[in-house]
Amino acid sequence: MRFSILASGSTGNAVYVETDEIRLLVDAGLSGKQLEQHLKTIGVDPASIQALLVSHEHIDHVKGLGVFSRRYNIPVYMNEPTWQALPSSVGSIDERNRRVFETGTTWGIGNLTIHTFPVSHDAAEPVGFRFEHAGHVLALVTDTGYVNQRIKDVVSGSDVLIFESNHDVEMLRMGAYPWNVKRRILSDVGHLSNEDAGEALADILTGNGEDVYLAHLSRDNNLTELAHMTVKQMLEEAEFTVGRHVRLWETRHDQPTPLRPVLKKRS
Repeated sequence: MRFSILASGSTGNAVYVETDEIRLLVDAGLSGKQLEQHLKTIGVDPASIQALLVSHEHIDHVKGLGVFSRRYNIPVYMNEPTWQALPSSVGSIDERNRRVFETGTTWGIGNLTIHTFPVSHDAAEPVGFRFEHAGHVLALVTDTGYVNQRIKDVVSGSDVLIFESNHDVEMLRMGAYPWNVKRRILSDVGHLSNEDAGEALADILTGNGEDVYLAHLSRDNNLTELAHMTVKQMLEEAEFTVGRHVRLWETRHDQPTPLRPVLKKRS
């Protein structure tokens, strides 16, 4: 299993996952043209994508969904409440490409096992994803206001975690956003702060060499260096050595991460 985070942040989100049998996208929050460009950057032909999975209906996750599905005739997978809540800007999706999963179930596409789990966000029925192939596990946890024990249990044992570290609380509080927007972000149906991410990861990680990609960073209320420093400090307070027990990686809103294999963490 290999993956690339094509884009991550409030301006658009998409993750590419592949095995030797299947190539898919999780979310399509960029324009169709941008999705094509980012896939080509990592050496993937956009026409080879076989499935589109959707975590929730917010525009930074579905902006290019309709265009991309129609252009390449790609099946689209989401739960029924998310189908019902899609914005009209997505446009029509061919009924033959409409797939529905039930949140909390485990199913598969090709030789990739997929488990969805509920997260806490102000959307119809938002989900996170856990992917398994050949004993390797990749988990995606973003767009959640908090991380409960159920989420921790589901993603425990992952070799790679794509994990939200959206904002620095003080930057958000002192920033220019209207108070109602700040309150939403800080709420239990908003986004994880850097501190929230560090605290949750300290509970989830085993320290056996996991790779953690800090994701969905706010362009206005966070800094890449600050997110990394805060999470690193909290993990080291929990007696994880960053760089040895766990590796922290950056994501970008404007360019993909390199296409990398999901490597089995050390036992």
